[in-house]
Parts: sequence; structure tokens; C-alpha cells
Amino acid sequence: MWARAFAGIVPGFLLSAGLVGLLTWALPGPWQGTIVAGVIAFFVVWIAVMGASFQFASGKRAWAWLSALAIVSLGALWLLQWLRWVE
Repeated sequence: MWARAFAGIVPGFLLSAGLVGLLTWALPGPWQGTIVAGVIAFFVVWIAVMGASFQFASGKRAWAWLSALAIVSLGALWLLQWLRWVE
């Protein structure tokens, strides 16, 4: 149980940051205009990810899946910035 809880906290935090970052950059207009909404959405997404982490059969699976998804989401943010598709 504790492994799943910490999986929701640590990689869940990074996954939530990546997902909200992608959403913030996908919206029209400058990203600076979505800071407040992004911070509020971040906490909602993070709580949802923490809750979803308990649906995994084991802590090892929760860590593996959430870590992989966090790497993908943050990698997508990095790739968009590297390609200069976002500022």
C-alpha cells in the first residue's frame, strides 16, 4: 500500500506536471496567461493520479507505469521546446 501511495506522490507529481504543461502549451495564446488555471488544474490532476495509483495490483506496477508515463509526458514537453514549436 505504501509503495502505491509513494508512486502516486513522486512520479505522479511529475506526470501531473507534464500533463498540465502539455495542456497549457496546447491552449491558444501565451502560456503565461494560463498560469493560475494551470496551477489549479495541476492539483486536481495530481490528486486524480494519486487516487488512480491505488488501482494497480502492486506498488511495483504503479511505479513502473507512472514513471514511464511521467517520462513520456516530460519528454514530450522537452521535444516541443527543442523543436521550437512552443516558446
